[in-house]
Formats: sequence, structure tokens, C-alpha cells
Amino acid sequence: MNISHAWNSFSFEIALIIFLAYIIVDAMYAYYTLQVTKRKPYSAATVGSLMHFILALGVLSYVQNYLYLIPLALGSWVGTFIIVKKEQNKPPPQ
Repeated sequence: MNISHAWNSFSFEIALIIFLAYIIVDAMYAYYTLQVTKRKPYSAATVGSLMHFILALGVLSYVQNYLYLIPLALGSWVGTFIIVKKEQNKPPPQ
């Protein structure tokens, strides 16, 4: 697929959906990691399975058009940033 064909088939609505989905996915991944480190198997397993389901939907999107990797990466960055900032603002455990 060349760039002009990719751009012609690019949909900003799909890009927005991918962006928002990957904010959620990366937030879930950060939460998943926290749950694993806290040794909470049920919540870690549940979040992990939901996360991989959403990831699979994203793969189906960018396989059709590689330009969708841009909102995917941006959403991923935003999702991780939000969760880490939220954790930074929590008081340290005593």
C-alpha cells in the first residue's frame, strides 16, 4: 500500500476511535501491571484479558491501513501518562 492509497482510505472517525481505544488499552496495561505487582490475580487476569481483546481490534484496524498506527501510538502514550500521573499524585503507602 503506497502513501496516497493509505491517505485516501484514511478515516478520521476511525482514527479517533483507535486513539480513544488505545488510551483505554494503555491505561488498562498500566493498571494490569500494578495489579500484578500487588499480587491480585483476579483483577490482573480480568484486565489482561479485556486489554488483549481491545488490542486485537486495533490490530485489525491498522492491518488495513498503516496510518492508523499514528493514533494508536498517541493513544497509548496518553493512557500510560494518565495512569502514571494518577499514581504519582497518590500519597506514599505507610
